[in-house]
Amino acid sequence: MQIYLAVTPEASQEAQGCCRNLAHVAYRIGPGSALLRQSLLLQTKGGLLSVSDRDAPFIDSPEELRDAVLRECGRRSYTGVLLDFEEAPRRDRTAFVSVLAPALSASRRTLYLPEAYAAGAPGAVLLLCTAVSGGSFSQYLQEAVTQAGGAGRLALDVQRLRMDFRLPARSGEGEPLTGEALEELMGRESPAVFFSQDLCARYFTYTRNGEAHFVLFDDADTLNQKLRLGAGMGFSAAFFMWPEVRDIAPRLFAPWRGGKNR
Repeated sequence: MQIYLAVTPEASQEAQGCCRNLAHVAYRIGPGSALLRQSLLLQTKGGLLSVSDRDAPFIDSPEELRDAVLRECGRRSYTGVLLDFEEAPRRDRTAFVSVLAPALSASRRTLYLPEAYAAGAPGAVLLLCTAVSGGSFSQYLQEAVTQAGGAGRLALDVQRLRMDFRLPARSGEGEPLTGEALEELMGRESPAVFFSQDLCARYFTYTRNGEAHFVLFDDADTLNQKLRLGAGMGFSAAFFMWPEVRDIAPRLFAPWRGGKNR
């Protein structure tokens, strides 16, 4: 399994000390189907081109944008493209994916993209979010493998869980916690922390104003266990966002130096 760390240009040097494989979060879609780029170091080579569709205009010419992406991949020796598309599939986005996927495949590069775009890119690797707060994490992965027709078509989109659930949490929705908020909460409550084998995450409970709370969170050990489960099933890659794991990066990535489990 290849491990990738998604980083902005200003964080790339620091992040590369922890993880060799970077997805460069430096690209977005501009007017006229242009590929816009933040400043990258001249020596930036290898890894993945990561392009966002946040606040992006309509893609008038999917072919022009595709060609710009391919040129940048050649210029920077990128081995693939990560489409960080947050919006629901739209006609112009889908058209872009449908022309980009075969072009990348022909140049022996890999396309990683959200599950929602699977139909338009049969050879792409689909991103599977790991933020599971109920059921069995292992079963969740296995069901995704079955649906995708093989683990090789899947990559883990690793999101660090830090959620506070008011019980009973019938909707399955919790309140997201920042790292600082979780640390403050644990300092105030001094809870007994347990590990959930099913959820592959740590948890604790507390009571405030007569209301019971269930807090679920990840650390370096739980994230590594999720990686091991994915690797054991044959997942092709896993992605982390640098800001989410910066505080635990040395411990998190130590077993995966070079991008593959030793």
